[in-house]
Amino acid sequence: MKSKATLKIVIDLAMTAALLFLMGYQFWSDTAHEWAGAGMFVLFIAHHILNRGWYKALFKGKYTPARCFQLAVSLLLLLTMLGLMVSGILLSRHVFDFLNISGGTAFGRLLHIVCVHWGFVLMALHLGLHWSMVMSRIWKAAHAKENSRARRTAFRIAGALIAVWGFYQFIHRNFLTYMFLQAHFVFLNYEEPIFLFYLNYLAMMGFFIFIGHYVSGFLKRNKKA
Repeated sequence: MKSKATLKIVIDLAMTAALLFLMGYQFWSDTAHEWAGAGMFVLFIAHHILNRGWYKALFKGKYTPARCFQLAVSLLLLLTMLGLMVSGILLSRHVFDFLNISGGTAFGRLLHIVCVHWGFVLMALHLGLHWSMVMSRIWKAAHAKENSRARRTAFRIAGALIAVWGFYQFIHRNFLTYMFLQAHFVFLNYEEPIFLFYLNYLAMMGFFIFIGHYVSGFLKRNKKA
């Protein structure tokens, strides 16, 4: 049982790392980008296999507001991942080149833009829904006392500051423009330092983790709302 839980954590961490790597398209070669994308989809499939019990429980129990929110995020994330798989294959020049698919490039590019940005947001929200469990495991691994008031306060302040900066980056980088396809191409800043780019994307991820965690907590506390 412990080995399965450990495998889940490893896969989730690998997916998060792959997601961040893929967002920095301008820093890496097309080949590296495609292989990372293919690898992420394999990890996504493995994630769903390991969590297949979630599908079995879909028609069981009561649907509270918190559960409905979680279901909506999960289903939308599944759709965006499928969209990324389809668009990735249509645009592929290396990994899936053997399929000899002709045409569909224009559609694939637009679908990819939408799904990439929605996928980033939804994956971070999904992570936020399980953030309490993630932190619990971190405390346990670090042999730290989770009930330390000072430690909890410090982490909450740090989380809020990261979320504020992440929200600024979300607006500054025009994510909504790409999420709702108000632009048919993505502006890539090739001069931005790699370290700063990934630091800012981590902050954006932190913003949506923050939103997912606290919205889920609010809905759980207000079951009758």
